[in-house]
Amino acid sequence: MEHLLISACLLGFECKYSGGSNALDAAALAALRERFRLIPVCPESAGGLPTPRAPSERQGEKVVSKLGQDVTGEYHKGADTALYLARRYGCTRALLKERSPSCGSGAIYDGSFTGSLVPGDGVAAESLKAAGIGVYGESRIKELLS
Repeated sequence: MEHLLISACLLGFECKYSGGSNALDAAALAALRERFRLIPVCPESAGGLPTPRAPSERQGEKVVSKLGQDVTGEYHKGADTALYLARRYGCTRALLKERSPSCGSGAIYDGSFTGSLVPGDGVAAESLKAAGIGVYGESRIKELLS
């Protein structure tokens, strides 16, 4: 069975910046579990950030919290952990939380903390893609399962 790296918050782990999760519905989780062995990761937690924590957004190459703290190092450490897990388990694909500064793929928040999106990838998604791993957001689960 193929291994799939997946954002832990999508599995219901309460590691979201606010302390909650972004749990997928039961049917989606069941379909994923039928097809894949799920390898959970929260790059932000793996990078040493607490839960809950101030929200952060990418500002160019940096990641900055809403309080103005530069958390770029923590995001890169978490991205390294995500890549390590993907390689360790032979994951060729990852299902990651959309719009996140670590996991977003294709569109992320613009760094102004206004909810505006810009084209781009989160730090972990960028690292995984550079290593040749296919990155999918939760709106693309059907494509991942086909």
